[in-house]
Amino acid sequence: MKIVKNSVVTLDYEMFDADNQLIDKTEESISYLHGGYDGIFPLVEEALHDKAVGDIVDVTMEPDDAFGDQEEDLIRIEPLDVFPVEVELGMMFEADDPETGEVLVYRITDIADGKAVVDANHPLAGQRIRFKAMVKGIRPATEEELEHGHVHGAHDHHH
Repeated sequence: MKIVKNSVVTLDYEMFDADNQLIDKTEESISYLHGGYDGIFPLVEEALHDKAVGDIVDVTMEPDDAFGDQEEDLIRIEPLDVFPVEVELGMMFEADDPETGEVLVYRITDIADGKAVVDANHPLAGQRIRFKAMVKGIRPATEEELEHGHVHGAHDHHH
């Protein structure tokens, strides 16, 4: 079977930064619904179209095709006394965006002079990413998966 629209595709992948350093890989295979359902990077999905089990794709993506560019308005400097706990580098927390009211995940990227730099950009924003994947399985999507626009697991899926 080849990967076509409305296939459930199972992959093992490795992701590398611009220096070809491994930054992420599957511990367990992942599955996504193929055909424009936003379950995987569009360039990777395009490369996977018409592939078969055992095929490998190797796609290099610029920031716009991966995690986006760094957005300066998602970086803020906050006094340490506004945090309910003692903050440490790398700590993550949710907070409302003062402009939109949307809940964002912020990461502490710097602490100095009684202040913390908080950044809601994806940690890989602004980076070129290489995504290498091997197709492990392909099957037709169920009607329910097509209705919901995503893959349901082996133990069913409840909304």
